[in-house]
Amino acid sequence: MSTYRPLAETLRPNDLSEFIGQRHLLDPDKPIGKALADSQLHSMILWGPSGVGKTTLARIMCTQMGAHFEQMSAVLDGIKELRNVIEHAHLYKQHDKNTILFVDEIHRFNKAQQDAFLPHIESGLITLIGATTENPSFEINSSLLSRSRVYILDKLSEDDLTTIAIRAMESQGVILSDDGSLSLIVKSSDGDARRLINIIEQLTEKSNKTINKNDIAKTLQEKVSSFDKGGDIYYHQLSAFHKSVRGSSPDGALYWMARMIVSGCDPKVIARRLLAIASEDVGNADPRALQITINAWDVYERLGDKEGNRAIAQAAVFCACAPKSNAVYSAFNQAMEAAKNTGDLEVPIHLRNASTRLMEELGHGKDYRYAHNEPDGFSKGQTYFPEEMGEQIYYEPTDRGLEIKIKEKLKQLRSNL
Repeated sequence: MSTYRPLAETLRPNDLSEFIGQRHLLDPDKPIGKALADSQLHSMILWGPSGVGKTTLARIMCTQMGAHFEQMSAVLDGIKELRNVIEHAHLYKQHDKNTILFVDEIHRFNKAQQDAFLPHIESGLITLIGATTENPSFEINSSLLSRSRVYILDKLSEDDLTTIAIRAMESQGVILSDDGSLSLIVKSSDGDARRLINIIEQLTEKSNKTINKNDIAKTLQEKVSSFDKGGDIYYHQLSAFHKSVRGSSPDGALYWMARMIVSGCDPKVIARRLLAIASEDVGNADPRALQITINAWDVYERLGDKEGNRAIAQAAVFCACAPKSNAVYSAFNQAMEAAKNTGDLEVPIHLRNASTRLMEELGHGKDYRYAHNEPDGFSKGQTYFPEEMGEQIYYEPTDRGLEIKIKEKLKQLRSNL
């Protein structure tokens, strides 16, 4: 009895000469092509949309380097599986054979799991090839990034996909009966070679070997939405959502949220962005935005898509309609910049904690005035910055929402400094 093998696996290239696309990385004078030619492969992160060949490329590199190949999935595996990989790597090392470890969806590993790779990369026991659809700057630990090179894989062009489609049809013995059928199949794949091959495989299962547009339409059933998680469209739509909320357009916010959800975006991505908006763009003009957004995320976790999406939509509308202020965001950025430039300045004696008798004898905490014991709970004239800096003002509330009252209060307090 024969074992079924998916067409995508059957057509997987075994050599760089068969690999379609990514010439900006693979040509002999380009980074990966040159590394392979010099037999100097290094740890790397392959960042690109689904279906552009990240797994296939890792396998080809391993074969060309004559190394032992190990594969992990961050969705299915963890530290236990990594220990097994390391044991295997030690065994192959004894026979002078290097190990290449390919980690699919590496961004799904948490910080501790990502850190577990570091000693084995540094010792040279493994060469790590991580694959991700997410921006490594946000999802991969800086310590791991510093030991790897990031390569961006492009979405496959229509010419690339056409070449792959022709190979798949030849493998299946498919003939297209009318013009435009090939283009329809290619466009329906949305740049994903795996999806393209799967469409062709489905067509040959449901039809005879001669295929027309009607066969294709029946197989696809509905338009494949153009939303590639991790690709440009993903970030463009998320940006449009953010800017709609920031611009106080609840209608635009709902539209872009709906576009993303209809196209397969994880609603938690939207909730996460809303949390950032509640802090960055609404801020203290309406602090309720932060809690309402957290509550919406909690509803989604408890109830799932239908009711959860509605709660996230409610939070998006609230944030869009709320008064806006980036005063906290701006103030914190100023404080961060000042901290980087003045990190060697000492804490003033009166602000230090006298936690031991010696510290008390040294004067720590001397002349500090406890605000709760002062009139109106405010220590008039007390300073809170290093003496060399003098008192600074970073937070400047706007004339919107709750910050109107905050501004009045701070004006009164700061006039007493």
